[in-house]
Amino acid sequence: MSLADMALSLALAGVLAALAIVDLRQKRLPDALTLPLIAAGLVFAWAEGRLADGLIGAALGYGVFWLIGELHFRRHGTEGLGLGDAKLFAAAGAWLGWAALPFVLLIAAMGGLGAAALRGTGRGTALAFGPWLALGFAVVWVATRLGLF
Repeated sequence: MSLADMALSLALAGVLAALAIVDLRQKRLPDALTLPLIAAGLVFAWAEGRLADGLIGAALGYGVFWLIGELHFRRHGTEGLGLGDAKLFAAAGAWLGWAALPFVLLIAAMGGLGAAALRGTGRGTALAFGPWLALGFAVVWVATRLGLF
């Protein structure tokens, strides 16, 4: 891993950690952090010569979570997945590309389900999903930088 990769990884980890902390405390992911993270991911994808992959990843990441949230709202009349989560997943798609999104989601879902099981929370209990998305994003990011993905 080059020095530039390390610096970029540390900056990304800082933003992801800030997002996780805010979501745990406030149950929201602020646009002031998620939108620049998407933009930076697209710039990164462009610099690596894979802008189309980043654009597809961002659109797919946002679209999938938006659709899940919309379907939940129509069925239950309550918000089940916030658009902050959709924007964070879009950022993961921008940085990592569309093919990495299932891995990010798998790690996030397993972490969130495990945390809910350990806390003994029921169906109606709100769970901050942003920290788990941030973890999945970070793990897949490190794996790609180390050439494991």
